[in-house]
Amino acid sequence: MSAFIKPPQKIPFYLKFGIWITKRVTGKDLLPPKLLSWYPKSAIGSGILELLVANGKKDLDKRLLKIVRLQTSFSVSCPFCIDMNSFEYAEYGITTEEMEVLQGRIGLDKIHTFSEREKLAIEYAKCISKTPISFPPTLIHELTKLFSEREVVILATTSAQVNYWARLVQALGIPPAGFSDQCKS
Repeated sequence: MSAFIKPPQKIPFYLKFGIWITKRVTGKDLLPPKLLSWYPKSAIGSGILELLVANGKKDLDKRLLKIVRLQTSFSVSCPFCIDMNSFEYAEYGITTEEMEVLQGRIGLDKIHTFSEREKLAIEYAKCISKTPISFPPTLIHELTKLFSEREVVILATTSAQVNYWARLVQALGIPPAGFSDQCKS
């Protein structure tokens, strides 16, 4: 399976550095940055978006951010995003049973290992990923009770970022990068 288009033969030198960083960080020679090289402004903008994403150090905890990324990936049914964001999920303290909830295989109310904040973040990520987008007032009320304004923005931008990548990689026909394959070896 391959993308709808091939990368350009000649990639601008200033984008090669970003592609090298991506490979160094992910351990994979990813196709998205190469394809974005056809339009360097989109490559630079996407790179900046990725560079500035919440990473759990001073933001929300890493487990919660991983849960939001996973829920968004499953909600938009993006094989590339699911592959990338589910890689090493257990290292974030996410159980197989919790993954089944995020995949929609069992109901959120069926397990009791997610915290109240995690449950709200899951529901919020689902709402952000639906079309048309809408938010029940009760969800927003609970969200603003349990999360600071800064945390709400971090949750929203984290889910929106995964939505961005999901739409982009699917629009270009980019297949999964094989992160999940590393778990099988």
